[in-house]
Amino acid sequence: MSSKSIQYTVLARRFRPQNFSEVVGQGMVAQALQNAIRGDRVAHAYLFTGARGVGKTSMARILAKALNCPHTQDGIPCGTCEVCQNISVGSDVDVLEIDG
Repeated sequence: MSSKSIQYTVLARRFRPQNFSEVVGQGMVAQALQNAIRGDRVAHAYLFTGARGVGKTSMARILAKALNCPHTQDGIPCGTCEVCQNISVGSDVDVLEIDG
């Protein structure tokens, strides 16, 4: 065994949508969240519900990135800054993800 660590990532996480336009089948929800961000009318809480695999976690992470990213433009997070990267991997100290 070599000293290099082999990093394995589940396909669902590797190809998880990184911005609102990449989320499939949730166009209305994505548009509503982007409009709330653009209009500075973000609610104090959002509850994402639905069957497994419809994009709840992806949409919540994208929303968290859009709200916390210092380089957000028109409600779209940059996806490359430290904040966005930390939220993507679940290690940002300002974002708490709860699986229900």
